[in-house]
Amino acid sequence: MAANATTLSWLRFEELVNQATALARLRCIGVENFLENGEIWTETRFEIVELNKGLLPAVVSVRMLGGRVGNLHSRIEGMPAFRPGEEAYVFLWGHEGEPFRVLGWSQGTFRIARDPRTGVERVTQDSAEAPVFDPRTRQFRHGGIRNLPVAIFQLKLRKGIFTPASARMSTTQ
Repeated sequence: MAANATTLSWLRFEELVNQATALARLRCIGVENFLENGEIWTETRFEIVELNKGLLPAVVSVRMLGGRVGNLHSRIEGMPAFRPGEEAYVFLWGHEGEPFRVLGWSQGTFRIARDPRTGVERVTQDSAEAPVFDPRTRQFRHGGIRNLPVAIFQLKLRKGIFTPASARMSTTQ
């Protein structure tokens, strides 16, 4: 039996940068699914390739709802899933002593793909494929970053991180 009922509220890139506890380019090194209090969870372990904001341990654990345990499968629409070896820029949110979460789920996940011919790396936001609710327009929209060269994405990150929050708010409203 399947049911789809996830609605995400749109977060602008600047909001993701501002609200993230940490943000980094990460490489997935392992995925574990488990059952806890009647819910299926996935704990993904990452190593840091590049730290952009915040403090992170050498191995970062990210916990997300959903996964597969035995014959049970729980999938949460908009919740990212990672495979070992895969790299992504991930916007993280968390409290000390707890596993991190992905901020904005698919909105806070930016997958990295390398063009096999040119070697150029490009970033695509997971939410670029899914409709997200924009509270300002009160409509669902497709948006997000698609096929942006990593070098340009890094400039966008640095601009967001080093621009004071008050200046970001006045230019984005």
